Amino acid sequence: MSEHFHPDGKIPSQATIAAQEVQRASLPFDDTRDFDEARRGFLAAPGYRQIMADAGHVAWDIGAYDFLLDGEEFDSLHPSLQRQATLNMEYGLFEVLPGAIYQVRGFDLANISFIKGDTGWIVFDPLTNRETAAAALALVTEHLGERPVVAVVYSHSHVDHFGGVRGVVNEVDVKAGRVQVVAPVGFMDHAVAENVYSGNAMNRRAFYQYGLLLARSPFGHVDQAIGKGVASGSVGLIAPNVIISDDIEELTLDGVRMVFQNTPGTEAPAEMNTWFPDLKAFWAAENIVGTIHNIYTLRGALVRDALEWSRQINKALYLFGREAEVMFASHSWPRWGNDRIQEVMRTQRDTYANLNNGVLHLANQGVTINEIHNEYRVPESLQREWAARSYHGSVEHNSRAVINRYLGYWDGNPATLVPLSPGDSAPLYVDLMGGAEPILARGRELVDAGDYLLAVEILNKLVYAEPGNADAKAVLADAFEQLGYQHESPSVRNSFLAAAFELRSGIPTGAATKTGGPDMIRALSTGQFLDFLGIRLDSAAAAGVGFTVNLVTPDTGETYAVELSNATLTNLEGFLIDTPDLTITVDRSDLEEAMIGATTLQQLITDGVARLDGDPAVLTTLASLLVHFELGFEIMPGTVPAVPKAAAMGDFEQEPLADTAGG
Repeated sequence: MSEHFHPDGKIPSQATIAAQEVQRASLPFDDTRDFDEARRGFLAAPGYRQIMADAGHVAWDIGAYDFLLDGEEFDSLHPSLQRQATLNMEYGLFEVLPGAIYQVRGFDLANISFIKGDTGWIVFDPLTNRETAAAALALVTEHLGERPVVAVVYSHSHVDHFGGVRGVVNEVDVKAGRVQVVAPVGFMDHAVAENVYSGNAMNRRAFYQYGLLLARSPFGHVDQAIGKGVASGSVGLIAPNVIISDDIEELTLDGVRMVFQNTPGTEAPAEMNTWFPDLKAFWAAENIVGTIHNIYTLRGALVRDALEWSRQINKALYLFGREAEVMFASHSWPRWGNDRIQEVMRTQRDTYANLNNGVLHLANQGVTINEIHNEYRVPESLQREWAARSYHGSVEHNSRAVINRYLGYWDGNPATLVPLSPGDSAPLYVDLMGGAEPILARGRELVDAGDYLLAVEILNKLVYAEPGNADAKAVLADAFEQLGYQHESPSVRNSFLAAAFELRSGIPTGAATKTGGPDMIRALSTGQFLDFLGIRLDSAAAAGVGFTVNLVTPDTGETYAVELSNATLTNLEGFLIDTPDLTITVDRSDLEEAMIGATTLQQLITDGVARLDGDPAVLTTLASLLVHFELGFEIMPGTVPAVPKAAAMGDFEQEPLADTAGG
């Protein structure tokens, strides 16, 4: 096995090796259809395995995972996850339907698909970054000939499905109507809304879910379930000029008939499947891929509706699946043949439905959110289906999410209704257990015995009580690491391994990265912009301060009444205050320049682009009350963050977008 990337890292323990052997013996590895489908239609791969970003760094490196291609079985990897990680190594141009549908896979977290129209290409989901999308289009041009991109379809509102749009089309052509950009209803709102209000926290948690600090190694990051990982180039967004509003809506693009199925409330709040009736091809967006997905996303997001997800798959099955001869999606690989398509659709339909119904069946008998992950079991018949395995989600955190959706986070026990903070309760536990020395001794015994969850239970208390206890952090890191090795879901694996890394090394300087490009920030509504100012307001510092402001944007005709009272900043669209302390008049287009950091609001005022009427000290006061969020806050105690501040937007706004992809 390869050498561990961290000097304090450990190889798999005997307990972990035994757990992996059980999985190798119990899972249906004789079913190799996924491998056949993943390789079917391969046309060409480029001569490179890295894609460079415009800024000069490596945006994408499929070659970093080539250790998966050697055929070695890694005991530091759950065997099922190793299988999925190997499937996601397919790289290059693939023919999905001869002469009609092509995909480039392995260039980013998602796939980019090319539908051949009468005069050009219709691109479905142009990846996360301009650089990876442009490289994919260049590969298509090299092997299939040069054709213009005449339309782009965004299947849903996650960044890995639209962020690379500027790599395939020019915004001038979109605005002139020469290129159609199609999206589901609500797309623009949801493309940024999920990441705005908790964006900094979501970014920080993404370090865990996506393993951003982990080396690409059998001991570190190996996969992200729906793809290898997220590319790190230039993120863009071009607003759609065609919106699919009806539940079922037909549209012809460049001679290709399409029937869109809006599926809100499934994998994304704005998402749509597509049926190609003349091609007998079904595009499943991210609703049906090679894994059971997140109902709750560990980076943080609204909990999704497993039952509605199942219902929309069922609807697609009855509307299109009984005729389809090929099913392809924005992640994973296509399925061919009607029997195979219906098998996969029913498998995932039933898995999501059983997750919802089975969890609530137990909840209605008193099983709580703190027990459900140890009680709910996927039916045995589904456990034998690869399409029902929970890679991107996990049965453990998805089952808890279902209870949280219906019943909330409280388990019904008043003792947990107003709990102490971990740092406040931990010293009591440590004292009652006799102090650090016996806890450490018992923790080591439990780790040596392979009882990692029990070890975590007591060592976590000690680390919270004594954040500077290096021995406690080291043993806890060892327990986390073995748990990471044993988990099938890369999101869960990465979270354990990331915690182990930070306990051992802290958060390295420079770990913070710019996350949202100018296009994403411009996509914020004025109301979202003001809402985020309210989140950034330091209520303690604002005590006793009050003012009223009118914000007017003449070019868009918007008006907002903004008030600071009771240490709270509120805004209301469509209203103006009769006698405000200050009125700010600025075109929305100019305000955006301050939002993205190209200028400051003060400079706009100095240049006469923005006008103030009233007391200008109000603006200075507001700016003094806003906090710039630090990305490097601690998750595990005593990890000594050393991360620079996030980039500021103008003189009083901070970039709020988490830009985490794939849900």
